[in-house]
Amino acid sequence: MKKYQPTPVDTSMTVIPEYLQELTEKLAENVHENWAKKRLEEGWRYGPVRDDAKQETPCLVSYQELPEYEKEYDRHTALETIRMILKLGYVILPDTPR
Repeated sequence: MKKYQPTPVDTSMTVIPEYLQELTEKLAENVHENWAKKRLEEGWRYGPVRDDAKQETPCLVSYQELPEYEKEYDRHTALETIRMILKLGYVILPDTPR
């Protein structure tokens, strides 16, 4: 079997403008909401510890109730998404000037 080597696009030099910081948190929250919706559809439910056999996880709570380390995972996904969009040359502008 061929060994998989992830090769993500290097976005480390892509700067996210200050006005997009709020967007980052909203995207992170939405990432969690989509994950939670999918889990619930698959039959998962809240449990005090993760148990794959029982399909239980303590992360089936609102984004605000997540531990900070779980929020950071979602923020990382959001940040990398924004960085990739910017690196590809797209511009993200708010609907109304701030």
